[in-house]
Amino acid sequence: MSKVIGIGDNVVDRYAHTRLMYPGGNALNFSVYAKQLGKEAAYLGVLGTDEAASHITRVLTEIGVDISRCRYYEGENGYAKIDLVDGDRVFVGSNKGGVAKKHPIALDEADLEYIKGFDLVHTSCHSYIEEEISKIEALGIPLSFDFSSEWDEQYLKKICPYVTFSFLSCGHLEDDAIWEILKKIHAFGSKLALATMGSRGAMLYDGKNIYTQKPNKVVAKDTLGAGDSFVTAFLLRYMEGHDNNNQDTFEEQLIKDGLAEGALFASKTCTVDGAFGYGIPYNR
Repeated sequence: MSKVIGIGDNVVDRYAHTRLMYPGGNALNFSVYAKQLGKEAAYLGVLGTDEAASHITRVLTEIGVDISRCRYYEGENGYAKIDLVDGDRVFVGSNKGGVAKKHPIALDEADLEYIKGFDLVHTSCHSYIEEEISKIEALGIPLSFDFSSEWDEQYLKKICPYVTFSFLSCGHLEDDAIWEILKKIHAFGSKLALATMGSRGAMLYDGKNIYTQKPNKVVAKDTLGAGDSFVTAFLLRYMEGHDNNNQDTFEEQLIKDGLAEGALFASKTCTVDGAFGYGIPYNR
């Protein structure tokens, strides 16, 4: 596997306690992390015309992520507000994607032809892309979808039939409840279902077995992006393994290796401010 693309959400994460903003967003983070892990990566999303959008564009260009299919609309880029509460960074508000909410992505024939050149597509529940999912699935390219914590059973049932890899945040649930949700996701149509559980690690179901992964211990500077980096590293390792070995007997070890690499990369992300750095001051 050599080329991946994140399609959907981007934001700047505004840190109230430092007055710095950092590029982020689930789909955008995936593209950046894949690039950091040595892959050819692209990002397709909707940006505004403010300083936040300009900063994101500058950073992605510097990193080497292809943004040639991005859309730009007059107005405010997406942002999320983050504050320090009892020593933990917590989300305290957002503008719901800014211009991306008013101008959601509509994939045209040129976009779809472009996407055909990639080996993996990643998107998320924050991307206003639900109506386009079937178009991507029809291309025959593996599709991963991050539900974050913004899911219920009805939403999972709508999206999972089109999705190869489903990810969701379940740190607020007990293990037994997570296990039941993962089984439902697989029954709805996803090949693999993975839940991140914060400090408890991760749990994955492949239709046969349940796998768990403990987090790597690290002195964390900022946990923002840990889940996204875990997902990215897992996906890349898993996909690479299937490129090199198609035997079913290889599956169990491949999943274990992917989970371990996800945990390792996530721990490294926790040592960087923001999702992947590049903070600049903001005025409001």
